[in-house]
Amino acid sequence: MQNASNRHNKFQRWVSRSLLLAGIGVAGLANATETLNFAHVYETSEPYHEWALWAADEIEKRTDGRYQVEVHPASSLGKEADINEGLSLGTVDLIYTGNQFAARSYGPIGIAGAPYMFRDFDHWQAYAHSELFKEIAQGYQDATGNVPLAMNYYGKRHVTSNEPIEKPADMQDLKIRTPNAPLYMMFPEAVGANPTPIAFSEVYLALQQGVVDAQENPLPTIKAKAFYEVQDTINLTGHITDSLITIAGGPLWNRLSKEDREIFRDVYQEAGEKITQDILQSEEDLVAWFEDQGVTVNEVDATPFREAVVPFHNGENATWTQETYDRLQALGS
Repeated sequence: MQNASNRHNKFQRWVSRSLLLAGIGVAGLANATETLNFAHVYETSEPYHEWALWAADEIEKRTDGRYQVEVHPASSLGKEADINEGLSLGTVDLIYTGNQFAARSYGPIGIAGAPYMFRDFDHWQAYAHSELFKEIAQGYQDATGNVPLAMNYYGKRHVTSNEPIEKPADMQDLKIRTPNAPLYMMFPEAVGANPTPIAFSEVYLALQQGVVDAQENPLPTIKAKAFYEVQDTINLTGHITDSLITIAGGPLWNRLSKEDREIFRDVYQEAGEKITQDILQSEEDLVAWFEDQGVTVNEVDATPFREAVVPFHNGENATWTQETYDRLQALGS
């Protein structure tokens, strides 16, 4: 009897210990941290990277450690086209990307990246907070499964060169680097230049070696990528009021709870507002900074450039409807 009782007690202790270990295991799984990859093509010195790091910390805090975001800058996980593809494959979870790159998967979203589409920053901001953008973002999500979370101001794009550009005729046959997305080529083509797609990470060397005669980017990017070291003139064409979209990949979004989706959206929208303010301030400060470096900052009358481009807005390369165009133009007016 005593042996049977001992065996029964041992069995009860074994069951209790097993249940305890199982409980620990379940709790461990519940508290496990999932590591996510955020990829972008910008330098660590730029606000996009700084606020992506801030957002990573916030995501970890606000999800009680369920998600940890590792930020990979400067094309370390691939060129812009690669990281866009990685969203759907699940190899990348979050990215910054230009509207024109997103437009490869859903045409209407590219409207925000077309030259002279916006009258000024206020017009862009009205679009970024509009029902129109929400509708377009939903269309992109329906088409791709990926989810736009926030708009981030990127700045007005200007042409750098080694000869001043005063009027559209000065760009005739100019070999100008553009990103490898069709809408970036609309401006050069409208003024008779020769757009030449080159990966972002290769632009400095291409300018230095004379592979191209010019490039175009906002002032903060011209500084961060040191293009002013190999081009001595910045022509303030302001031809694109540009922005980046923060996008979450469908595979990530589908496994987030409703509460966590709200956290991700809130955090990246807050980061977008901080990025926007930083870029606005940089644009204000950088003209004097470039002049101090010995760079010629050439004030340009944008009117003839705009007049050359506007007829192309709803031409054969447009990826949006006339209705969408008209609604955007009506914003803020």
